[in-house]
Amino acid sequence: MSMKILIDDTVQYIKSKTDFEPEIGMVLGSGLGSYAEQIENPVYIDYGDIPGFPVSTVEGHKGRFVLGEKLGRKIIAMQGRFHFYEGYEQDFLSMPIRVMKKLGVGKLLLTNAAGGVNTSFPVGSLMMITDHINYSGKNPLMGHNLDEFGPRFPDMGDIYTKELRVKLKKAAEEAGIPLQEGVYMMFSGPSYETPAEIRMARALGADAVGMSTVPEAIIARHAGMQVIGVSCISNMAAGILDEPLSHNDVVNVTTRAYNHFINLLVVILNKVF
Repeated sequence: MSMKILIDDTVQYIKSKTDFEPEIGMVLGSGLGSYAEQIENPVYIDYGDIPGFPVSTVEGHKGRFVLGEKLGRKIIAMQGRFHFYEGYEQDFLSMPIRVMKKLGVGKLLLTNAAGGVNTSFPVGSLMMITDHINYSGKNPLMGHNLDEFGPRFPDMGDIYTKELRVKLKKAAEEAGIPLQEGVYMMFSGPSYETPAEIRMARALGADAVGMSTVPEAIIARHAGMQVIGVSCISNMAAGILDEPLSHNDVVNVTTRAYNHFINLLVVILNKVF
C-alpha cells in the first residue's frame, strides 16, 4: 500500500467515526499519555482498529487517537507514538502527522521523555526544544515526495516555530513555570546511548537526547504546520551519574513531573496556540 493511500484511508476511517474537526495536534510521549484522559467529550480510535495502521509496542503508550475539546480548543492527541527502533521506517512512523494535517490541524505539540545532557537541567524539569540534531541515520522525507504536503527540499530553519517559542517562554515566565530551553538530539535506539556518545552529543551542542520526535517535527514542517516541542528530562544521560538507565525510571520520573506538564499545557492552549 502506498503512503498516500494509507494516509487517505486513515483520514476516511477517522471521519467515518466522528465529524469532529481538530485544530491542534498533540503527540504524548512516555509517562505523559494520561493527559489524553482529560480531553472532554472524547472519541477514542485505537490504532489497531485502523486498517494498515502501525501499532505502538512500547510500555506506557496506550496506542490510540483521542479527539475532543480542552479549554475550548479542538484537539486530536496521539496517546502513544511509534519509534524507529520498533522497526518502522521514518515516513511510516511519522505518517500520523500527515493524517492530522489532512484532518485540519495547523499547530502541533510534540512531547517526549529525554535524557539530560546539559547538567544544569534538573531531572524532572521541562525543556522547550529550540532545535534538533538528527543522528538517527535516516530522514522521513527520503523516497518519493508527497507534493500535496510540501516541496521536495523543505527549509528547516524554523522547524520549532520561533513565534510560538517566544510566546511560550513569556507565558511560562508569567505563570511561574520553570522552563529550560535547549537542543534535542535523536539517536535511533533502542539501546541507551554510551558515555562516549553523550560526550559527543554535548560537543555537538545537544542539551538532551532521545529516540523520537525528530521525524514527526520534520514531517510537520514539510506540511507547513507550526510546531512546539517539549521534553521532560527524565534522567541524566549515560556517564553523568554512576547508575544504570531503565525505562521504568523514565516513566516514573515523567509521571512525577506530570503536574508541571499539565500546567505548561494550560499555558500552551490558552496563550500560545
